[in-house]
Amino acid sequence: MSPSSSLQNFLDAAVHQYNTPAFIADDPIRIPHRFDRLQDREIMGFWTATLAWGQRKTIIQSAERLIQLMDGAPFDFVTNHVETDRKRFLEFKHRTFQATDTLYFLEFFQNYFRRHASLEHAFARHLQTGDATVENALTGFHRDFFDHPFAPDRTRKHVATPERGSTCKRLNMFLRWMVRHDAAGVDFGQWTQIQPRQLLMPLDVHVERVARRLGLLQRPQTDWKAVLELTENLRAFDAGDPVKYDFALFGMSVG
Repeated sequence: MSPSSSLQNFLDAAVHQYNTPAFIADDPIRIPHRFDRLQDREIMGFWTATLAWGQRKTIIQSAERLIQLMDGAPFDFVTNHVETDRKRFLEFKHRTFQATDTLYFLEFFQNYFRRHASLEHAFARHLQTGDATVENALTGFHRDFFDHPFAPDRTRKHVATPERGSTCKRLNMFLRWMVRHDAAGVDFGQWTQIQPRQLLMPLDVHVERVARRLGLLQRPQTDWKAVLELTENLRAFDAGDPVKYDFALFGMSVG
């Protein structure tokens, strides 16, 4: 796709409009913004992103309920809780995310954070020199996440992987939160082993609708290849930070 200066100006103006602190209040990213500690942001950012389908208000309510169940301190809870503490989560559910999934997330977080200081390692360690995108990071993370003898099959539908052709919308959104950084302060930009230029667009129905209308996405299927196509087209406008246009496309659809 040849870049159009008029389209770029249009998109840049939309980024300027929506990539502001005001965006945070009604978006699921408000959940990790409640915390200053990196690990709290990682745990609740990942979990909130995982629950991010349906109405944003409901997503936020479910995430806030998880925080309550973890006594307001996600990192302290996941690293120090004992088996009996998990009973309180048996009634938690968000749409098709059920107790089995919740308990496995707690198991993963506890095992992981007792060995590693940051969730960044779980993704970045799979990147290879010269990787243009985070595809290998997402694929490797999925394999590691379910590398447990008791990993429930049903939970696999909640953590996507490019290997299945998924858009990986929720994982790409989580990575945007943790990797992107700019003066607006919506995204955290606390991870440095993954570069903003490697990020891929969180492709949901809102972004897809606007992207197709603007001619940024031609592929008929809504799948992993569509994510690659859309992101590559947006690189024509900003090769170093193509995913900043998530604010524009999403904002224009729901704003």
